[in-house]
Amino acid sequence: MTMSDDDVARAKNGVKVELLTSVDLGPDFPGLGGRELRMRRVTLEPGAVFGPVHDHKGRPGTVYVLQGTITDHRDGIATEYGPGVGWPEDRDTVHWLENRGSVPAVEISVDIAGDE
Repeated sequence: MTMSDDDVARAKNGVKVELLTSVDLGPDFPGLGGRELRMRRVTLEPGAVFGPVHDHKGRPGTVYVLQGTITDHRDGIATEYGPGVGWPEDRDTVHWLENRGSVPAVEISVDIAGDE
């Protein structure tokens, strides 16, 4: 999976990530110290790229699109997701995202994260 030079240059430009809430998992789940369940709102302006290519090993999650269309690039396939749908992100996910549309795209991302 590759990104063009233009995509790499745009990576994270026009992307806003807001932490909405988080929960420390350590107190309730032995062995998960330093890990948290978090919910974020990610806004991709038109033309924005959320990259570079990244994986989700040790950081599983789910995404739900609220507005606009997000193109998910993985395994050489570009899949568009619009409002009301989403996708899982598991240990086998290696991808990057972009907004090819003319309006901001907004997603809710819920994942388990640790020291990053």
